[in-house]
This record gives sequence, C-alpha cells and structure tokens, in this order.
Amino acid sequence: MPLDLYDSLTREKRAFAPADEKRVTMYVCGPTVYNHAHIGNFRAAIVFDLLFRLLRRRYGAEHVLYARNFTDIDDKIIKRARETGAPIHEITATYARIYDEELSAFNALAPTLKPTATGHIGEMIALCQTLLRGGFAYAADGHVLFRTGAFPDYGKLSGVSLDDMIAGARVEVAPYKENAADFVLWKPSAAEEPGWESPWGRGRPGWHIECSAMIEKTLGTTIDIHGGGQDLKFPHHENEIAQSSCAHGGAPLARVWLHNGFLTMDADKMSKSLGNVALPRDLLKTHHGETLRFALLSAHYRQPLDWTDALIEQSKKQLDRFYRLLAEAPGG
Repeated sequence: MPLDLYDSLTREKRAFAPADEKRVTMYVCGPTVYNHAHIGNFRAAIVFDLLFRLLRRRYGAEHVLYARNFTDIDDKIIKRARETGAPIHEITATYARIYDEELSAFNALAPTLKPTATGHIGEMIALCQTLLRGGFAYAADGHVLFRTGAFPDYGKLSGVSLDDMIAGARVEVAPYKENAADFVLWKPSAAEEPGWESPWGRGRPGWHIECSAMIEKTLGTTIDIHGGGQDLKFPHHENEIAQSSCAHGGAPLARVWLHNGFLTMDADKMSKSLGNVALPRDLLKTHHGETLRFALLSAHYRQPLDWTDALIEQSKKQLDRFYRLLAEAPGG
C-alpha cells in the first residue's frame, strides 16, 4: 500500500517515494529554547513523531534519518538573558533539556539528530558567501541580505506575492535594503550581544539561514521531507526554499513539504504573545502523557484542533476503552 502525503508546495496528495529507500531523510523545525514550550508547539513534534514511526516501520529504523533542530541563538533568547541575568548557554541548555524530557513523557522518540544553530555558524557563513558569489545576496551596513527578486519562484509555497508582502507591511523596511522584501541572512551584533567573527564584521545569523545550513550539513542538499507548523510557511520556509535552491544550482530543498494545523484555544491560535497557552509541564501534573498525545492526534493533522478540558477527558475515555478491549481479547 502506498504512503500518500499531502505536499504543501504542489498542493496535492501523492505517493511518497524517497530518493533512496536506504536513507530516508526528514527535517522538522524545532523550538527556540528561551522558555517553556506550550502544548501548541508540541503538536508538530507529536505529528512528526508519528510519521517518523511510520517511516521506520516501512523502511527500517536504521534507514530513516530524522533531524529536529534547536534554535539556540535568537533575539528572544538575548532578551531573556537580559531579563534574568543568566548566561545564554545556560538558558538554552535548560530549556532544550526540559523540552526533550517533556516530549519523552508524551512517548515521543528522540530524533536521529538534534542539531543546534550555534553548532553550525561556520556552515551559515559559508552559505552566505555562496549566495553572495552567485549574486543572490548582497552585503550592506554589516548585514548580508537575500535578494528575493533573484528567485522567480519566491512565494510559491505560501501563495503570498512580493507585492502583497510589501503592501501588507509584512516585511521590515530598512534603509540598507535594496528591496523591502529582502531578508536578513547575517546581521551585526552589538558589543553586549553574542556574536561571531565573519567577513562582514562581528555578528550573528538570521533565523532562516540557520535551518538551511543545518539541513545541508546533517542530511544533504535535497531531503525527502521537510515539516513544521502552518505558521512557518511564510516567511521561514519560503525563505529556506529560496536561499537553499539558489545556493545549490536550483536543486529543491525538499521533495515533500508537510505542515500541521494550529492548536487553538477558544478558536484563537495558541500563542505566548496572546497569553492563551497551556504548558505541557502543567498538564503532565494531572494527565498522563499518553492521554495528551492521543488528544493531539485526535484531529486530522492539517486541520485546526481546539484544546479543551473536554478534549482531554474524551481522549482519556477513548484510551480506556481501547485498553479494555485489549484486555478482553484472546491472549490479552
């Protein structure tokens, strides 16, 4: 029986066929580790854990490589360090450990690889240099920026045109940009901020270049599956596609793009900025991780799922019924 997957890029469901059945590759964007992840963040991790298990069963555990990263350098992390006075490496290590521990309580398998952004700074600088040599990027005021106009397919994943982005003020307008829609690959760091030496001065990577560099280093130029939440389609995944394709002679970054739907609370997207979040660490105090996992998988992965006490209770009752049936079955 074929494994059919809905590709967000082509907007069609088709039979999945890896480039090499002996080396099936999947990358999923992981958390920015500056605070506790909320249950909405866990939906992607659990959805792709299920796919990871399915791929392992189909192709053999030893033939599936699954990478999920930790973003451990980011403006939110820097802000957290200023507020708490704690060193950045302590903050990121603490919340990465907590994230792994909580996911384990949800019975999620550990990914094959867990790359960190700070572990791939050299690869990010090299990728910037490749894009500069090809004319797909330019340096200005200590920044390196990607020329969105140099990639004709920009916007194909999200369906958002460059004109719409600018008209809707969805991009940062800065004097050093050739075009308002151009995005940052590398940016300067202030003296009190973390930074690395580069050909453009001391600085740090932009968010989007991080995943492209980690994918290339850990899994290769073109991977089989790239996954993440719907909110990452634009700008993150759109920018990943543009910079990776331009850096590698037009080669696609991924053969299949998968995106899970939002977790909502009272019909609003769950978000730290809105304050409508539920934390796994709190939920695990009163509910078994298996119940919470089942609740996260109770709707089609691409559809929104409203997180309520009723959903958790319904999931617990359904699991109890399953276990009763197993106990009553011959040999149960």
